[in-house]
Amino acid sequence: MATETTLRPGEIKDILLREIEAADLHELDVEEVGSVLEVKDGIARIYGLQKAMAGEMLEVLSSETGNTVTALALNLEEDNIGAVILGDYLQLKEGDEVRRTGRVLEVPVGPELVGRVVDALGRPIDGKGDINARHARKVESEAPGIIVRQPVKEPLQTGIKAIDSMIPIGRGQRELIIGDRGTGKTAIAVDTIINQKGQGVTCVYVAIGQKASTVASVVERLTAAGAMEFTIVVVASASDPAPMQYIAPYTGCAMAEYFMYNEGQATLCVYDDLSKQAAAYRQLSLVLRRPPGREAFPGDVFYLHSRLLERAAKLSNDPKVVDGVNILKPGGSLTALPVIETQAGDVSAYIPTNVISITDGQIFLEADLFYAGVRPAVNVGISVSRVGGSAQVKAMRSVAGRLRLDLAQYRELEAFASFASDLDAATKRQLERGARTVEVLKQGQYAPMPVEQQVMSIYAVTNGFLDDVDVSGIREWERGFHEFVGAQYPQVGERLRSEKVLSKEIEGDLKAALEAYKKIATSAKPSFTAASL
Repeated sequence: MATETTLRPGEIKDILLREIEAADLHELDVEEVGSVLEVKDGIARIYGLQKAMAGEMLEVLSSETGNTVTALALNLEEDNIGAVILGDYLQLKEGDEVRRTGRVLEVPVGPELVGRVVDALGRPIDGKGDINARHARKVESEAPGIIVRQPVKEPLQTGIKAIDSMIPIGRGQRELIIGDRGTGKTAIAVDTIINQKGQGVTCVYVAIGQKASTVASVVERLTAAGAMEFTIVVVASASDPAPMQYIAPYTGCAMAEYFMYNEGQATLCVYDDLSKQAAAYRQLSLVLRRPPGREAFPGDVFYLHSRLLERAAKLSNDPKVVDGVNILKPGGSLTALPVIETQAGDVSAYIPTNVISITDGQIFLEADLFYAGVRPAVNVGISVSRVGGSAQVKAMRSVAGRLRLDLAQYRELEAFASFASDLDAATKRQLERGARTVEVLKQGQYAPMPVEQQVMSIYAVTNGFLDDVDVSGIREWERGFHEFVGAQYPQVGERLRSEKVLSKEIEGDLKAALEAYKKIATSAKPSFTAASL
């Protein structure tokens, strides 16, 4: 009698699994295909893609329209994937086919994008035709390590007197612009971009969660100033889905990094603003059912901004051999200007304190100063640059040394003087000097000033040349003085620009120019002087 061999179900399963593993499926070009379980609020739950990577690009084929929509795998769960849809999620539905790309999210980069307005995936939205970029770069990449960096010591001039003199920004620095809504944060960022004309700096302006009309006016202003010739504008407007607002700053950073790493150029990246990116990320995280933390933000909201801002750097000089000669090729840099919007001046809220702790200083714009007509409305008390004087030209450092202290003392005295009926002569002089300093530091929007003119203006006010000029006439006096120096003493501006040092010889010429102009201004316009009123 023949014996029968009976296999238990568990053994059959093991044998089948071993056979499947042994089979060489690569030769058969087997493709992993998944399907959409559900779509809601820009999030898709996808089944069947066991080997998908975190951050991988997925292609979802809409059965209704036949279009392919890009998705980004964020949550890798036991039996499904939570992916954010980078586009119109309303055209997708349950059962749509999903395929892996095998690539993490990347965007087109390179010189072809300069002068263009693109969305968060690098697609043109300015109606000027396709962008045939030859390079692509991962949206998320590792920040440069300490070995390949060098100290921040090269100035990035904003063209704004109050900032370049007291809160200097260096190439490779991360300087936060923070303040309430409508206090001039975007104006400072746009002025800084305009001031890079002719400086060899490629700029990227990232607009997050703003009205499309607001972004259009910024682009128009940049075009009028000739700044779009070296600027890329990345837009994720208020009408775009939250995933696009979340990814836009990383896209802008990747575009700037191409010029830093591949071209060795200085770059400037403005993120306007990261408060809206954090809100978009909170929306994504809650729909992905990630646990909410403080103010309903997810636990990794700090990492959201730190991994973006850590990519700002000043790279070390690269030794190269050209025609048998050793030369040092200057390292590129990425300067980050993140913008944060506060509520009623509360800098101690969750997102503001997070970004303050990541950056190398902050420019705090105060609503009260703005409404009092002090523009830019910089509060010098809590604004700071942790790089300091090393990011200033020597001429500016020598004239602006006491400026911050003098202004802080003036603010205290001003508050005290409002209660005092009688003031001594020294206090009156200090108050009058402080009022003139505040007036000199005022500046019109979209009118950045060359550093040599800034040095002349600050030298004039700190050395008492404006003490007898009426406060209301200082702006006109300053404008006339710069025209006079340009015509009669051109060597002062030229030498300050080229030598960047206020030598005794240049200082002598500057004093002579100030004295000569004072005589002309006093005789021509008596209304300038306080004594004549």
